[in-house]
Amino acid sequence: MPPRMAMISQVDSEGPLARRLWNKCRRQSILSIYTPFCVSLAAGNLNIDTFRNYIHQDVHFLKAFARAYDLAAECADDDDAKLSINELRKEVVAELKMHDLFVKEWDPEVGKEYPVSPATVKYTDFLLATASGKIEGAKGLGNIETPFEKTKVAAYTLGAMTPCMRLYAYIATEFKGILRGDLSDHLYKKWIENYSSKGFQEAAEKMEDVLEKLCATLTGEELGIIEKLYHQAMKLELEFFCSQPVKQKTVVPLIKDHNPAEERLMLFSDYDLTCTVVDSSAILAEIAIVRAPKPDQIQPEDQIPRMSSTDLRNTWGAISRQYTEEYEECIDRIMPSSTVEFKYEDLCTALEQLSDFEKRANNRVIESGVLKGLNFEDIRRAGEHLIIQDGCFNFFGSISKKENVNVGIHILSYCWCGDLIRSSFNSGGLLPVVSIHANEIVFEEAVSTGDLVKKVESPIDKVKAFKKILDSSSSDKKNFSIYVGDSVGDLLCLLEADVGIVIGSSSSLRRLATRFGVSFVPLFPNVVKKQKGLTEETRRNWKGLSGVLYTVNTWAEIHALVLGC
Repeated sequence: MPPRMAMISQVDSEGPLARRLWNKCRRQSILSIYTPFCVSLAAGNLNIDTFRNYIHQDVHFLKAFARAYDLAAECADDDDAKLSINELRKEVVAELKMHDLFVKEWDPEVGKEYPVSPATVKYTDFLLATASGKIEGAKGLGNIETPFEKTKVAAYTLGAMTPCMRLYAYIATEFKGILRGDLSDHLYKKWIENYSSKGFQEAAEKMEDVLEKLCATLTGEELGIIEKLYHQAMKLELEFFCSQPVKQKTVVPLIKDHNPAEERLMLFSDYDLTCTVVDSSAILAEIAIVRAPKPDQIQPEDQIPRMSSTDLRNTWGAISRQYTEEYEECIDRIMPSSTVEFKYEDLCTALEQLSDFEKRANNRVIESGVLKGLNFEDIRRAGEHLIIQDGCFNFFGSISKKENVNVGIHILSYCWCGDLIRSSFNSGGLLPVVSIHANEIVFEEAVSTGDLVKKVESPIDKVKAFKKILDSSSSDKKNFSIYVGDSVGDLLCLLEADVGIVIGSSSSLRRLATRFGVSFVPLFPNVVKKQKGLTEETRRNWKGLSGVLYTVNTWAEIHALVLGC
């Protein structure tokens, strides 16, 4: 329908360098926190042997960190920067002493040697190579004896170290937040308290401040190297957490429990503002307006008669305003006066009214003629260039290529033009593995007649299509369904799915669903909660029609939940 305003999250071009770099590596931080190791650590039931191994790996890592600080301090030509780096080195020495306490408390075999893992070696080698001036892509470092070149090496070294400090502070703070500060009986209380402490947060900020000062005189090309080093460090940190040998049962990733011989993983997603950044109806309207004849332009007799661009823009504006006003009125009308107990049937009855409204609105669009004369090639090209939510296509592509995963991927959309969606997914190399279920514009010789083949117009249509797809999938296998959506139109499918995930922050969805007794819970805290209650006997404890929906801000969380890192 007419455009809903997309909430577009963009990395600020202003602000401190470290904050900008951290924001660009958001994906790695999310994948890290969802690793089996971190989820089990947060839940407090991480196997003690796994934690001991981690502590010993971390000791090797911190020794390399201390050496990198030494090399960076030698290279810094500013006395203040040199002093700050030495102060940060003292923090590492203190952290190593803390690790000695960890070893004594959790490891009865003090002195036992643990082999250094390949992931630990990769990070320490990368860090020490950077601190020694061996930096891929860095020009002019053949002679690092000059003060100017040495300062650049100090900056590069801090660029490779800073993300580690920030990531640890982030992870521990997230843990403390979801545990609501109640760490009294948490097995790993000291670890969480240390890395979420004010002192550690301040050390991370101090490191970022030093990086900012060291980078003040760098060129754009040199700042690009800093960004590459920062990103590489984040990837190595993620690999470090992924490599921890977690042998216990975990709730993540979901495919760990997947048996392709017995189960089919069914992935469903809405399209507009779930996969995309803007609503497709706005794109189609813009194509129509741009390609419409000018008021004084004579139209050929053999073409479908079209409104002028001015009339079309005015008509579209009026349709959009009417839709928005009547949509809100409909939501208010079907909403209970107070919050009621969750009953799926009652919600279905209420949404039948919304479904009737959506169908009337589509008829109004057809009768107005705003879709007449659209050229198929224009639509195809627009689909190829649609801006997709970060990580969306990556997720679908990754799971479609995963070996030993029996998966079906389906897009259920109100979009007027299935060809637009197909073009979009085709540009991402995903069309052969993704099934599109949407309305279709009627074309005659590649030009739209303005009519629609109506397939998915409403919440009721969506949930009927959802059930039909599940019913028609392999009868000899059990379905495990995941639905991702962002609006009221997705509500019934979200609730029917074994895992219903809401992306974004639609106020009308939350307002209506909450009144009908639906709960919205952030995904990560719930994953930790499920990990706490996990036993060796239980399999997945996700189920549909529970009245609980899980909220995320990015597709990276969905990727982390289903596929892991």
